[in-house]
Amino acid sequence: MMNIERTKMTAGKPYQQFDPELIARRELVRQVLHDSNQLADNDQRNNQIKALLADVGEHFFVEAGMEFDYGFNIHIGDHFYGNYHLTMLDTCPITIGTHCYVGPDVGFYTPVHPLAARERDADVEMGAPITLGDSIWIGGHATILPGVTLGDNVVVGAGSVVTKSFPSNVVIAGNPARIIRRLDANGDVVADS
Repeated sequence: MMNIERTKMTAGKPYQQFDPELIARRELVRQVLHDSNQLADNDQRNNQIKALLADVGEHFFVEAGMEFDYGFNIHIGDHFYGNYHLTMLDTCPITIGTHCYVGPDVGFYTPVHPLAARERDADVEMGAPITLGDSIWIGGHATILPGVTLGDNVVVGAGSVVTKSFPSNVVIAGNPARIIRRLDANGDVVADS
């Protein structure tokens, strides 16, 4: 039977972040990631990381420095590449499609902290899932915030802060991110009209 706080957390409902089972999982993940991120052998490192994730496609590669909270809420499709220092705070599901490539120092953040101080002081957290479609490229230092869904064939400019969802076939950039180009289904830039 799944832990009650984990069930609430994954569903995006308020939960106690200092639940003993959640703490134990974070400690286990922290230790495995510490050890695996020290490995020079890419296959060893990636196999150790894959073992912590809910599910992952066949072609999965991350550079050293990947960090996440639990792993059991991370779902990654085939042909994934994550550059150095990828951070995935997975209190809620992070679901990534196929053929997705992520630049260095990118963060996926599903936790949402309450605005009310009394709730924060009581260590209550909640979250919202992040969902990415297929054929996505995210430039370095981009931040993807809770509740964001990106359609297929989206390019996120370096340094962008993605605060809301976007449809397929767009290039987004900025803080907050906005559409700066439209793409056709092949990924080619649509001429300005």
